Amino acid sequence: MVNKLNDGVILYHGSYCAVRVPDLKKCAKYKDFGQGFYLTTDIEQAKSFAKISLRHALENGDVEESQKFGIVSSFSFNECGDLQMKIFPDADADWLHCVVGHRRKSSFDDIVQDCLKYDIIGGKIANDATNLTIVTYMLGSFGVVGSKQADDLCISLLLPERLKNQYCFRTGKSLQCLKFLKEECVWL
Repeated sequence: MVNKLNDGVILYHGSYCAVRVPDLKKCAKYKDFGQGFYLTTDIEQAKSFAKISLRHALENGDVEESQKFGIVSSFSFNECGDLQMKIFPDADADWLHCVVGHRRKSSFDDIVQDCLKYDIIGGKIANDATNLTIVTYMLGSFGVVGSKQADDLCISLLLPERLKNQYCFRTGKSLQCLKFLKEECVWL
């Protein structure tokens, strides 16, 4: 995993539509690192998200039933000023608490509040393959949420060495550092 975003790194966003100019108002609120525009350095991860996003859009009637492709939008990251970044290099207890705090109201409020000062938050991705484990943790099935026992069990079940990365661009200032490059269709 990249521990910081370097100038020129290519990032990918998978969706049911092309995203040339990200709009934070259209971004969902209760994601792993809060509301923001999510990207990854792993194109295969972005392709997977494009397919998942298309399936959801088809189920919700947001696209025509005839649409059989999602889109991966590519961006380059260009350093553009003094951005505040928080990067979780590992899927550890701090990362887990941040993810749970953003997904469930009134959980780890201090961490969520601290995250408000960051333009970009990055770390491992808790995707659909890991969602059941995170939900089980949030329900307290592994022990008291936030306890070392529950944290350790949850993290071990997530197989953190296999998790891909994600970056959440949370502010308009951070979005200005992205330059749209191209879009690519991903067929179901």
